[in-house]
Amino acid sequence: MADSGKTRQARVTLSNHLPVGEVDPRLYGSFLEHLGRAVYTGVFEPGHPAADADGLRTDVLALVRELGTTMVRYPGGNFVSGYRWEDGVGPREDRPRRLDLAWRSVEPNTFGLGEFMRFTQVAGLEPMMAVNLGTRGIEAACDLLEYSNHPGGTALSDLRRAHGDPDPYGIRLWCLGNEMDGPWQIGDKTAQEYGRLAGQTARAMRMIDPDLQLVACGSSGRSMPTFGEWEATVLEHTYDAVDFISCHSYYQEFDGDVDSFLASAADMESFIEGTVATCDYVKAKRKSSKSIQISFDEWNVWYMHDSPHPTPEPWTEAPRLLEDVYSVTDAVVFGSLLIAMLRHCDRVTAACLAQLVNVIAPIMTEPGGPAWRQTTFYPFAQAARYGRGQVLRLAIDSPTYDTAKHGTVPVLHATAVTGEDGVTTLFAVNRDTDRPLKLVVDLRELAPPDGPAHHSALADPDRHARNTSAEPDRVTPRQLSGAVIEGGTLRATLPPLSWNTIRLSA
Repeated sequence: MADSGKTRQARVTLSNHLPVGEVDPRLYGSFLEHLGRAVYTGVFEPGHPAADADGLRTDVLALVRELGTTMVRYPGGNFVSGYRWEDGVGPREDRPRRLDLAWRSVEPNTFGLGEFMRFTQVAGLEPMMAVNLGTRGIEAACDLLEYSNHPGGTALSDLRRAHGDPDPYGIRLWCLGNEMDGPWQIGDKTAQEYGRLAGQTARAMRMIDPDLQLVACGSSGRSMPTFGEWEATVLEHTYDAVDFISCHSYYQEFDGDVDSFLASAADMESFIEGTVATCDYVKAKRKSSKSIQISFDEWNVWYMHDSPHPTPEPWTEAPRLLEDVYSVTDAVVFGSLLIAMLRHCDRVTAACLAQLVNVIAPIMTEPGGPAWRQTTFYPFAQAARYGRGQVLRLAIDSPTYDTAKHGTVPVLHATAVTGEDGVTTLFAVNRDTDRPLKLVVDLRELAPPDGPAHHSALADPDRHARNTSAEPDRVTPRQLSGAVIEGGTLRATLPPLSWNTIRLSA
């Protein structure tokens, strides 16, 4: 970012009179797919020194709780479009080994539905289940629902009881397939084909349990050539039977263009707003009183074509796939993506960071060895802890800069949340790679007392700094002095290229 020679300053006015909306706890969901080492040697490793009686790694469970995750999507992802859920239930010694076409791996099925539900129970997570609408359809989805949620007295619910789970799982939130617009997806479909199948499946599932919440597949990305048209067509078939439509989006730095990378949230916000506009077009066309919500159930920084590991041999079990090691720069962009969703919390009411462990994840492990936090762990954990309550509307006057991909964007990207305890937390990103940003925040409408503010920042002189197994605490947020509230005004300084959490005194 070119140096203009001028002192950078941004002014913000907070107002609690017209909040954006209440943050749904599901916004802090994550994702566990049968992909690489996400499951095997990730959350599940029988024989590990920290494994419990069910084979779950207790060191990973502790980090999942610290992360503040509320919900987890399972079992995919691309994996679900070729998955037979029956392979993962019953005695482990009787479960088949299968080829996983999505990731060219061997799936041993030693971790399946029952193990996943025990993981969610121990970790305190809400399950979000995906059904296979790639190679399967209505019957398999209904069978899985009956096995999972029916109390007993039928073949499949009694089978669950025979497998050691007498109580129904009570899974409320279900995804109707995954990325069905993508040619990479097993059994991909046109919008008409998918919309009709998803609508039929949704209506059949509601015959079993009318209180389910269902997610239809939206576009796999804003860059898809069918974006907008896909959503409109799918919703014509499913509007009355579903509650959400999904968004998926990943970002990475290309060819050293850090300025565009740091502005990635501008694309995410446009994606959200375009999807909302399409949903509301269908709502108006149908003269409906119902609004479709957004489940942003895949999002992250992902270096799709720059893996740190050599390509594994095909048809191996739990290969090292997609194990990105995240930098300070990645964490700042990651935090900005969280801000984007919070700023649209009135319509983004579910989201899943993809993924939870090892695979483009905030938590990393080594087989038989330690678990540690990536740089991206910290923005998520702080947002999940303090980003509960009402999101406030911000009036922002910020310096701007030009990007090759996203046009002109503000240097400051920010949002604020007031919790039930009355404490307001400001989440802010300084996109300037070279200079600090002076922040002046008008708090008079919040009527705060004069006093200190608690300011932490994740930043580093080396924007490429990372946490590794050898240096697991190389990058952590640090407390900064100098943030003060005087006369209804907060003054603070945001370090260059930083994620900031500022807690205002109650």
